[in-house]
Amino acid sequence: MHPVFREAVFDDIPHMSRIRLAVTENALRDPARITPQMYADFLEKDGRGWVALVDGETVAFSYANRIGGSIWALFVDPCFEGQGLGKQLLLLATDWLFSLGFRRVTLSTGTHTRAAQFYIRLGWQLASSSAGDSVFVLDARRVGG
Repeated sequence: MHPVFREAVFDDIPHMSRIRLAVTENALRDPARITPQMYADFLEKDGRGWVALVDGETVAFSYANRIGGSIWALFVDPCFEGQGLGKQLLLLATDWLFSLGFRRVTLSTGTHTRAAQFYIRLGWQLASSSAGDSVFVLDARRVGG
């Protein structure tokens, strides 16, 4: 497997939506809550997205929100988990936010999930937690450390 990583474009939105709806952890309770327009807004005005392709197929994606400096999305097709795609996409997203001048990046994910453990392994710090969601932060000075 030799993945290709590139910036997301409008034509990637259906593939990203398919991946978002395929995940088993942090699944959307209401799939209509995340609209195609939200994906487009993050490509065009509110942020930037990246995709990972394997054999020409989009299998993972990330989105960074330039308004507030957060990760809006990071999802990997369940068939491609554990191959380093999420780690690389997260790095692309956080590097971009840090390049904009943010000194801290935030994200939220389900409490007690594999995703939460993934972020901890990558050096993210738990900022707050509730019954359903945990908020993590990554300081620019912690990157690579």
